Amino acid sequence: MLGTFTYHNPTKLIFGTEAMKSLATELAEYGPTIQLVYGGGSIKRNGIYDQVIAALEVAGKTVVEDAGVMPNPTVDKLNEGIKIAREHHVDFLLAVGGGSCIDYAKAVAVSANLPEDVDPWQKYWVDFDEPAADLDIIPVGSVLTMVGTGSEMNCGSVITNHETKMKVGHVFADARVFPKFAVLNPEFTYTLPKYQMVAGIFDIMNHITEQYFSGEDDNTSDYLSEGLMRSLIAASRAAVVNPRDYEARSNIMWCATWALNTLVACGKTTDWEVHMLGQAVGAHTDATHGMTLAAVALPYYRLIMPYGVEKFARFATNVWDVDPAGKTTEELATAGLDAMEAWMREIGCVMHTGEFGVTEDMFEGLADSTLVMQGGYHALTRDEIIQIFRESL
Repeated sequence: MLGTFTYHNPTKLIFGTEAMKSLATELAEYGPTIQLVYGGGSIKRNGIYDQVIAALEVAGKTVVEDAGVMPNPTVDKLNEGIKIAREHHVDFLLAVGGGSCIDYAKAVAVSANLPEDVDPWQKYWVDFDEPAADLDIIPVGSVLTMVGTGSEMNCGSVITNHETKMKVGHVFADARVFPKFAVLNPEFTYTLPKYQMVAGIFDIMNHITEQYFSGEDDNTSDYLSEGLMRSLIAASRAAVVNPRDYEARSNIMWCATWALNTLVACGKTTDWEVHMLGQAVGAHTDATHGMTLAAVALPYYRLIMPYGVEKFARFATNVWDVDPAGKTTEELATAGLDAMEAWMREIGCVMHTGEFGVTEDMFEGLADSTLVMQGGYHALTRDEIIQIFRESL
């Protein structure tokens, strides 16, 4: 394990069917005014909203609602949330939902107390500045209802700018951005439509592979990643058959958290190019994040496989149980990606960007929106980016 690193993750996790009983106690540590962040209203239909409000009442909090967070939270929505936080002098942001709500809450948290002449989008998602040491960052907590992003235990925040056709993630280096706590009850994920569940599952898988497919040393992080992937594959197969399988849904939820809380990135350069390609598609189409990743992943991995063929061969044997007998390293690596493709089709991933409305005349614009990363086995050229979008169509 050759990399040097510091691992620090301060987020408290409360997991299981009784997790909500701890919410009022956790909230008691923070100020009286809570900005309650949620999406389109499904939490009101499934009863989660009532449970959250009850906990807020027990904790004696004043609630300021901030509803309508979309699947790909936008700059306009961020500005709306900043305005709410400033006008009500909120003390805490409680995000109830999935990664989009939590990403959005973190974005509001680092932006609300900036000087009013500072543009948060430019500062954090274009210039990638960090919050000043003396900036008052509003603390964030979450009640998770959709799994995939790992946002409940990391410092990442993805925001979309429709005007510039950019969807950008900033993984903040400031530990104050980590959520203070996350309430994880797997039963809260039961009511998700299958499409959203599967999108979350592939998002988890890709978070792991983005970190796994980098480096050539013998690294403990890779062994952890392989275990997480094997658990996810088994649980996903059970969950698509029975979405109310608690064991499967709990394993998926736990995999999601550990896939992107910086643990399996330790000692790794990490790649993240699939996310850059998928986020470009999302910026142009507003398609569901996990499905955009699924549509571009295989063309990308098949293109870079020759540059990291030994790791792809290991992926085949250690994750997919491909028998190496009689196969060259290249054949084994190819068989691993074929096994992943079969699993993706089995669980219902979107395999083509055309399903989101992508057309050939969009390739140049998509390439303009794609950031090129340097941490994987191969840095893409513009021609290769367009080739991947063509093959994903």
